[in-house]
Amino acid sequence: MFLRRGWPGGALYYTTVGGGVEAEDADFEAALRREVMEEIGATIGPATEFLTLTEPGEKVIVVQHYYRADVLDMDLGRRSGPEVDDPDVGDFSPVRVALDASAVRELELHPPELANYLWEHAEEWGA
Repeated sequence: MFLRRGWPGGALYYTTVGGGVEAEDADFEAALRREVMEEIGATIGPATEFLTLTEPGEKVIVVQHYYRADVLDMDLGRRSGPEVDDPDVGDFSPVRVALDASAVRELELHPPELANYLWEHAEEWGA
């Protein structure tokens, strides 16, 4: 499952559910489960981290953890994140995509490091 993102006048791209760890989150996986519910109204099965990206900045270092998990159920009516009600967010739609290299290559997937990793490993995951 990916998110189709786009703003008026801007190009569409795809990315994953994401966000920060909040005080009430016990760990990264708890944050993941909360973000998945907020952004796409879904519950997921067991999650496995497959990629970590680190971006040094001027004031902070951003570390992004990417997980793979099966979507068990999804109801867009359960979405509750601030991005859902913000008209300035633009297109913020979940899109189910087959996890194979050719399907992933057709997406304008961000960040590029994630796209490259998925292109290389999608077939191993038994699409």
